This record gives sequence, C-alpha cells and structure tokens, in this order.
Amino acid sequence: MPVQARRVFRLGLTVAIALAVGYGLDLDMPFLVPLFAMLLTATPGPPMPAKQLLVLVVAVASVLGLGLLLIRPLEYYPLSAVLMVICGIFIASYMSVNLGKGPVATFLIVALTLISSVGTLGWAAAVSLIDSLALGLIIAIVCQWVVYPFFPEVGVPPAAPPPPTPDQNAWTALRATAIITPVFLLTLTNPTAYAPIVMKSVSLGQQASTVTAREAGVELLGSTFLGGCFAILIWFALGLSVNLWMFSLWILLFVIYLGAKIYAVSPSAHPASFWSNVGVTALILLGSAVQDSETGKDVYAAFAVRMGLFVA
Repeated sequence: MPVQARRVFRLGLTVAIALAVGYGLDLDMPFLVPLFAMLLTATPGPPMPAKQLLVLVVAVASVLGLGLLLIRPLEYYPLSAVLMVICGIFIASYMSVNLGKGPVATFLIVALTLISSVGTLGWAAAVSLIDSLALGLIIAIVCQWVVYPFFPEVGVPPAAPPPPTPDQNAWTALRATAIITPVFLLTLTNPTAYAPIVMKSVSLGQQASTVTAREAGVELLGSTFLGGCFAILIWFALGLSVNLWMFSLWILLFVIYLGAKIYAVSPSAHPASFWSNVGVTALILLGSAVQDSETGKDVYAAFAVRMGLFVA
C-alpha cells in the first residue's frame, strides 16, 4: 500500500477509535478525544513512546494547572486578570510561531482561556476539565499505538517550510491574540455554553499564524463553512441509526475522505491546513450537538448560534 494511503487509513482509524472510547467512557467534553487524535496523527510519523507520553502528560497537566491560578484574580481583580490572560495568549502564540512549540502553546492557551473561565463556575469544574483533557490526550496516543502497527510510516516526511522572520512572528502572534481574546471575553459570560467556541478560536489562532491575511478569507472562513456542512450531513446520517458504533463509522468515513485531501491522495485546490480545519470544525460541532441532545436543548438553534459565532 502506498505511504499516502497508509497515512489516510491510520488517521481515519485513530480518530474513529478515539471517538468511540471518549464517548464510551462518558468524559467531560468527549469530542476533545477525537480532536486530539486528529491533531496528533495528522503529522506523518510514528506515535510517541510511552516514556515521552508520561513526560508529555505531566507537562500538559502542569501547564493546564496554570489556569487554576487565574480563577481568583478573575473573580476579584477581573481587569488585571484579563490583561494577564491577553499577555499570556500573545506569549504562547509567539512560542508557537517562533520557537516551534505548537502543542505546548496550544495547551497553554487552553489553560489561560478555557480552564480559567470554567474555573469561575467552581474549582471542582476546572479540575475535572483538566483531568478530562489529560485523559483525552492519553487515550488519543494509545489509539495511535493500536493503529500504527497496521499502517506503519515508510519514507521521509516532507520538509518543513522555512521559518518566518522575527517581525512576521511578532505580527502573526499578535493576530492570533486578536482572534482568541474576544472569544475568551465572551466565554466569561457563560463558560458552559461557549467552551467549544474557545477550542475553535484556539484552532483558528494557530492556523492564522501560517496564512497571510489575504488568504485568511478562503482558508479560515471557507473551511469553517465546509466543516459546518459536513457536520450537518453526518448528523442527519447518524439519525438513520443512533448508536455509538454508527457514529464512529460515519466519522471513520468522513476522516478517510479528509485524509485523502490532506495527504494529496485525492487532488484538491486547497492546502492540507484547510482540510484539517474542516475536520476540527465538524468534530466540535458534532460533539456539541450530541451534548445538546443529551441535555434536551434545541440542537438546531444551538448549531446555528455556534456556527454564527465561528464565522464571527
């Protein structure tokens, strides 16, 4: 089997199994498990070994724990705390585009925004979310271990593009901060309702660091709209047989299609980052819709609101 085809099936199976395990264990925000699986598996290469996973989990838990330190300042000194969060988002974005610390920067932004805002509802809620995020990361990597032997990586991964200049790094980090900050302020008004929007804004902020402003209209808005369309299709397809196995199989089919676009098995006029964002958007919208249906909310009204916020 060609290496590109192996990458496609490795990505699809890893995400599908991660989704089945995440929802099967009934985690908080279970859509984060397949989301982590997609983000970690999209880059060609073998999964990290167990020793490196242990170090990563400890590091991620420590980074996420920083969000707990912002809970009390947000309650008693909100203006100062918000300014601290904005500065932290800029530093994390700069780490991502200048130092190549994308995963660490992503979790740092999640800690500064999502953990701190959820913590305003209660310390226990924030700690529970940190546990779910760390467990979701572990599950995603274990799923990689399960799938990788069947579709091993062969050949040398494509060379990374040359790094941007320091001036570009500062500008793109500032742009990412401008994307994430308004969503963080919105989330403070209702952390439970707007938590998925934070994950989307973090994804957009990371993506905005790799595209020019001229390309952002097609790259970011186009992929967001297409991700919403795929989420609608999968939701109605899931209605034919509502169970976890069919949900996993539909996601498997969907991610295999995305993988064919990401790894250029199927010709596409858009780059791999475009299709990755399509997958991120669809997984967030579908996960939120499943949770809405469980709590008895109007799924279609909530979908329309989230989609509007994504576009905004």
